[in-house]
Amino acid sequence: MDTAEIRRRFTAHFERAGHTAVPSASLLLDDPNLLFVNAGMVPFKPYFLGQETPPYDRAVSVQKCVRTPDIEDVGKTTRHGTFFEMCGNFSFGDYFKEGAIELGWDLVTRSIEDGGFGLAEDRLYPSVLAGDDEALELWQKVTGFPEHRIVKLGPKENYWSMGVPGPGGPCSEILYDRGPAHGPEADWEAMGTAMDPALEDRYLEIWNLVFMQDELSAVRSKEDFDIAGSLPKKNIDTGMGLERVAYLLQGRQNMYEIDVMFPVIEKAMELTGRRYGAGGEQGHTDDVRFRVVADHVRSSMMLISDGVTPGNEARGYVLRRLLRRAVRSMRLLGYEDRALPELLPISRDKMAETYTDLHRDWDRISAVAYAEEDAFRQTLRAGTAIFDLATTEVKQSGGSQLSGAKAFSLHDTYGFPIDLTLEMAGEQGLSVDEEGFRRLMTEQRDRAKADARAKKGQHRDATAYREVADGLGRPVEFTGYGEVVTEGSVRGIVTPSGTVESAREGDEIELVLDRTPFYAEGGGQLADQGVIELGNGARVEVRDVQSPITGLIVHQAVVVSGEVTLGVDAHSVVDVARRRSISRSHTATHMVHKAFREALGDTATQAGSENSPGRFRFDFSATGAVPASVMADVEARVNDLVLDDLAVHAEIMTQEEAVKSGAMALFGEKYGDEVRVISVGDWARELCGGTHAPRSGQLGVIKLLGESSIGSGVRRVEALVGNDAYRFLAREHVLVAQLSEALKVPSEQLPERVHDIVDRLRAAEKEIEKVRVQQLLGTGAEIADRAADVAGARVVAHRADGAGGGDVRQLALDVRGRLPAGQPGVVVVIGTADDKVSVVAAVNDAARERGLSANALVGTIGPLVGGRGGGKDDLAQGGGSDASRVDEALALVGSEVGRALGA
Repeated sequence: MDTAEIRRRFTAHFERAGHTAVPSASLLLDDPNLLFVNAGMVPFKPYFLGQETPPYDRAVSVQKCVRTPDIEDVGKTTRHGTFFEMCGNFSFGDYFKEGAIELGWDLVTRSIEDGGFGLAEDRLYPSVLAGDDEALELWQKVTGFPEHRIVKLGPKENYWSMGVPGPGGPCSEILYDRGPAHGPEADWEAMGTAMDPALEDRYLEIWNLVFMQDELSAVRSKEDFDIAGSLPKKNIDTGMGLERVAYLLQGRQNMYEIDVMFPVIEKAMELTGRRYGAGGEQGHTDDVRFRVVADHVRSSMMLISDGVTPGNEARGYVLRRLLRRAVRSMRLLGYEDRALPELLPISRDKMAETYTDLHRDWDRISAVAYAEEDAFRQTLRAGTAIFDLATTEVKQSGGSQLSGAKAFSLHDTYGFPIDLTLEMAGEQGLSVDEEGFRRLMTEQRDRAKADARAKKGQHRDATAYREVADGLGRPVEFTGYGEVVTEGSVRGIVTPSGTVESAREGDEIELVLDRTPFYAEGGGQLADQGVIELGNGARVEVRDVQSPITGLIVHQAVVVSGEVTLGVDAHSVVDVARRRSISRSHTATHMVHKAFREALGDTATQAGSENSPGRFRFDFSATGAVPASVMADVEARVNDLVLDDLAVHAEIMTQEEAVKSGAMALFGEKYGDEVRVISVGDWARELCGGTHAPRSGQLGVIKLLGESSIGSGVRRVEALVGNDAYRFLAREHVLVAQLSEALKVPSEQLPERVHDIVDRLRAAEKEIEKVRVQQLLGTGAEIADRAADVAGARVVAHRADGAGGGDVRQLALDVRGRLPAGQPGVVVVIGTADDKVSVVAAVNDAARERGLSANALVGTIGPLVGGRGGGKDDLAQGGGSDASRVDEALALVGSEVGRALGA
């Protein structure tokens, strides 16, 4: 049974049982605690948390998911993958344990001819939470199994929570016995309540049923929590792993061999000449690499499809790592050419049977992926050179380990995978400080998580917001599309300690009204600011506006005067000048987006934006720098449309109607069944919840300041709008006029004149540099004549102020060449320039025959000037930062030479 049919049967089964089929959400949801959707229930979290009222009592979905904590285990087990699909059925206060058990068991055991999966009952083992007698009795009732056929496990396996105070409950699993080839037979009673890891491959969990019945007041760990009481409504959340069921029904050994993944492995075998399943130690290693390729190619494609682009942080970093691990695995399998153009289309053709947008967006998806592979191939060349330098330094210093900091730098700065660093270090006979590397990686991840959590509001715990939302009973009414002044009333006051009933002058609060004209930050648009005047005479200054949970608009504000109390009337006034300026920026962003797509093609899709007063930045997908001619064309195009004074209007329609109308949806944005479509004339149409100028003519002028790279495959354009653009152009005009006056040429001749001046200046600098070097080297004979005699050796220790590393090296070599050839000669020159110290030691052949070493001298002198260095016996160099000890270092040269010669 192919994967598409399993998916279809699952959905049809629950639709027949009265469930509403809900399409998969994007992998990117607006959740500060998650990089990606990692479970089928994530899109339904607001319903389980009571933040929103579900529009249905029963739902079924097949949700796209990505999990990356176990990325190092991908390919090594039958269970670990990054992208997967989770089939789930959900009940929101409707049926509970008995209904979930009956529906799940029926689908799993019903014959294939009758629309089920046809799994043999004698190979299935339900599990329950030890002590959940209700679930135990229900499984016995539904299956007819005796008690000893039902596995009793502890809370580590069979209790579920979100890891925070809120809903939780016991679980039941359906385990499938794959047979003795996959492990020992279980003795469930002897095992106790902890699942023996040795049994996990044989007794495969295919379905998890969560009975959400408890209200948790404290969650200290997965197994340590307090149960405050029962939920007012009991819910069901289940998850059946599509890939796991697929490889059981398809008779495969693991998820990498199912119909939607194995064709990639087959293509990889064709390209590399290696055979999957060849056996032996090398065969096992190759098998892991083949599986990594199949998994990561698919995962990367699905992430790019949902709008992720490679980068060095958060989601972009995960995607970059997946793509580079896939390419690296192909190289380890012996394939040196570009791999993704061969493999990615194979994965597309299999997954597009369900996800048809893969074909529609293929140009963009492939452009992003192929550009990243090309960048990585260059990285491998550059990173290898950096790695070689690092290992040389370690060996010269007598070390045997590459530092964690250096490994992290190779990984973070140059994109060098840690497994590659470990492998290459081993080839050089070196180890790597993996603990130090992991610590730095953890610190980086923690910083990224903290930044994400801090974005949505001041209070990470949503309890206070849910309390206010429950009190409102409906979403806050946003009136800001049609007005900037609104009458309402205070319905909630939130402080760091939770909800309060009043706040006094000077207090920083988060204020919730029943109606507000203030726009909450979202869709790239910054929040409104302004004031709220209360009916009792109090005044509040609004500094920011956020929407921490769906349906709630929270004004982050300070009480300027008086006392704020619940229920008091509120007169809200938006800062109109700021609102209009931001609205102009937002409209300009839409226009620039459309113009770039016209100029560069549909692959130039928006990847982020920020609309601020008078200026905006716009990120979009592109495989390389945007030519200056294209920038000029885009700027001219949008300004022509500004002059056309096109009407900007909003329409509310269904998502299906919006797509048919040609409106664009942005990746990662959450849209409801009804969407708001913004049109600039009949030209640019996008789904957008932001505020806009009523006509394009009100934008005045749009000035693109330039473009730059912010990551592989992503460019950023920054621009000014309206008065800010006018003032910038005015300053540019004054500057041009001043330059024209100073250089005595018309403005149109300025570029040619400036280029001429720069060329002449560079030529003069070269001449000056030549003279300076000649003067420096001209002192070589004098310096050589001043050489001291130390135990029969001629020794020079010279300070060269104002000389950098290259000059010091030339001078040292020149002086060494002037010393008598048959007598041991040692030259040490220390230069100081730009707060840096450069040390060069040079010895001649006669000195080396007496055991003198330039490398040893630099190793001794370097630490005195706050640095280190190294090289060969005849020539070595180093650097430092402490110029105060240069004379002390030079004084040490003679005694070191004397000690080496036994004087």
